[in-house]
Parts: sequence; C-alpha cells; structure tokens
Amino acid sequence: MIYDLRFTIWELVRKSAVGHRLSVIVAFVGAGLFCCSAVSAETLLLTGATVHTVSGETLSPGQVLIQDGKISGVGKSLSAPNAKTADLAGLHLYPGMIALNTDLGLVEIDAIRATRDDKESGDDFGRADVKSWLAVNPDSEMLPVARANGVAHFEPVPLGGVVSGQSGLVALEGWTAEQMAIKKPIAMHVFWPSMDLDTTPRERARDKSKWKSLDDQAKERREKLKALDDFFAEARAYAKARDAAKNGALNPGLNPPWEAMLPVVRGELPLTIHAEEVRQIRAAVNWAETNHFKITIAGARDAWKVAELLATNRIAVIYDNVFTQPTRDSEAYDVQFTAPEVLRKAGVRVVFATGTASESLVKNLPYHAAQAVAFGLPPEEALKGLTLYPAQVAGVADRLGSIETGKEATLFAADGDILDIRANVKRMWIAGKEMSLESRHTRLYEKYKNRPKAP
Repeated sequence: MIYDLRFTIWELVRKSAVGHRLSVIVAFVGAGLFCCSAVSAETLLLTGATVHTVSGETLSPGQVLIQDGKISGVGKSLSAPNAKTADLAGLHLYPGMIALNTDLGLVEIDAIRATRDDKESGDDFGRADVKSWLAVNPDSEMLPVARANGVAHFEPVPLGGVVSGQSGLVALEGWTAEQMAIKKPIAMHVFWPSMDLDTTPRERARDKSKWKSLDDQAKERREKLKALDDFFAEARAYAKARDAAKNGALNPGLNPPWEAMLPVVRGELPLTIHAEEVRQIRAAVNWAETNHFKITIAGARDAWKVAELLATNRIAVIYDNVFTQPTRDSEAYDVQFTAPEVLRKAGVRVVFATGTASESLVKNLPYHAAQAVAFGLPPEEALKGLTLYPAQVAGVADRLGSIETGKEATLFAADGDILDIRANVKRMWIAGKEMSLESRHTRLYEKYKNRPKAP
C-alpha cells in the first residue's frame, strides 16, 4: 500500500529467458489497445430519457451524444446520422455518482483481518506516504454492488493515526488498482484529535487504573494538538531544505513521508480533516485558516452548529451522519436529517457519503440524500451532493459530476427518480463504456429464484 511498485512489460521481457515472448506480449498489448480504441471510438446517441444535467436544466425528454468516451452534445434534438442509438424512453439519465470518504475496495469482510487493508501500521504521524488507491482490490464483490446502483467513482480513505495518508479517486471499472485510479492523490487525510473530556468520577470509572483527572486529560489534549502543529512545522522545514538543495545548498536526503507532505505545505494538495464534534470542527477550521490550508471537513456530525463559520471560510462538508442517532439528550430526533438543509441555507456545499465503516452500504448512497430531501433539502441540491459537489471537492469537476458537453460520458439510466428507493438502475456507462450491472446480489437472486420447488 505504501510503495508504488511499477513493473512494465519491458522489464518482464528483459527478465524473461525466452526471447520469443516479446512478439507474443507485443501482439497481446496491441490487440488490447485496439480493443480499447474500438470501444471508446463508438458514437452513441441516447434518446428518450429525462436528462438530469445537474448543472443546468432538466430535459424531458432529452438526448445525449457520446463520442470517444466523452459527451459531445446535450439537447432536446441532436443530429447524429451515423450514431448507434440507445432508446431510453421512460428512464431517467443521471451523471454517475461519486462516493467520497469510504473504505470501499479496502475491506471485504470486517471480521476477517486478511481481507482488510484500510490501515497501515506506524506512529500517528509517519504515514503521510500511504497511497490508499494502491490497496484497492479490483476483484472485490463490493464494487459491482455499488456500481449497480449508479456509483461510478469512489475515494478509498486510509485509516490509522492522525495523518493517515493520501487518497485517490477510483473508477468502478478497470483490471488493476492503478488502471482504476483516475486522479491520484486528491487529498491528504488528517484525523483531528478528540476534544472530549471524560467527567466520570474516579470511584465510578470502569477501570480505575486508566482514570485521568480533567487537568491530565486537558494536558494530554494540548500535547496532541501541539504534536500536530509540530509535524506540519517540520514538514515546512523539510520543504525549505528541499528548495535550498535545488539552489545548490546541502541536500537533506529524501524521506518518503516528508516528500508526500511537500504538495500539502506548498498549497498544491488539499487536506481532508475528519472531525465530528463541534469543538473539533471549530479548532480544525481555525487551524487551517491560520496555516493557510485548503480543507474539507469529513464526517461533520456537528457541522450544522457552525454552519456560518464553514460558509465564511468556503469549506465544503462530506456529510456521512444522515442516519446517525442524536448524540445528546437535548437534540431533536431529526437533527441529523435536517442538518444538510441547515448547512445549505448557510451557503455550505454538502457532499453525501456513507462513511469509512460501511463498505457494503455504499450502494445506499442516494438514500442518504433522499432522507435529507424528506426533511427540507431541495432535490436539485441533493443530486449535486451526489455528483457535482463531490467532483468539485475531488478536483475533477472539469471531467465528471454533470451531463455537459466535453465531460466524460459517465452516466446511468434508472427507471425512476434515483432518490426514490423503488427506482432501479437499468444501464450504466463509465467513460463511454457500457458496464455490466451484474453483482453477487443479482447472481444469487437468479440462482435461488430458480431453485427446485418442494413436491
């Protein structure tokens, strides 16, 4: 996961003892390239569907022209005499959904350690060079399940420590993890230290040997925050030393974790700060403002309490707490249902997510947005929170997130409103290539649907 090991075909040929394999490999690669070229070069006209462009008006019905894997036209009536036509009458056409802040592809079965690759060992600040997309399992049974409900791209997030590593944006199509990663990295992840203080008296503590006074807890909290500040200060010092080395000064030597921090301290790579509680969010926003970091808040359970602060600082929120139960007795039952609308009214972009402990539930992503719609969020904002806003946060809004001319043809057609749990995805394209919607779920359904009947 940490090390990006690239083995090229030419290296394999060089190490091979059989020289004639070269022609076989070259022929194989050529055939593969020709096949891919043939698929992407197809011109396809999608007609009859209600086209939800997300960034503009909804066309009912509308047409979308796909050429070379991209959208070359969107309108009510397009001229494409030589295009293959796909009739989507009665269906709704959407841009592919993007699932940020997830462990999809990194975890297969929670209870089996060998199938979990979401966390690297090491100290709290020694994992900056971790690259989560390299650990994605392309053969995971979870991927087709998510894809079958309209999710086209996802962000696998590394866990562990305070600075846990880098994430990339991965397509739900491809043979290898490197091939699936369409942008890498898109963010460095920081898990903000807890700001809570346990007020339980010593005599009521479950484990009296681990009990700490409020003063000790506050001191420990200050030490964690100072360690975070010191880490980024050292990262800046390393960057200065590297710059000085370029100008002829003493070369400090390359250090992988510090090398990974260079684009962060230079303002080239944003931070995703995982923070739930309101004091964490406030502290993270103030810290980012002081240090001039571009950040996104992930998790964001209490973000609605500081909506104005987030809006003022133009900080987007990756919200994965729609179905989280209220954490305080004073909160209403629907506090998390209404939070996205509170944030939207304040001017905060809300990206919907299912969280980093729900790899099997990424397929339910649209229903998180739907629940917020039921409690006041406008449907058009919910759609943006599933498509356009995550594309903007990931830095790929020029390619994905809406149905516009020039963007990738990553689309899906459903037989109803995707915010309605009764709707089913019928067809899907990623970069112009039509995808199979088969999954473990559909295979088991077909198997047991035809089981022998009892006599």
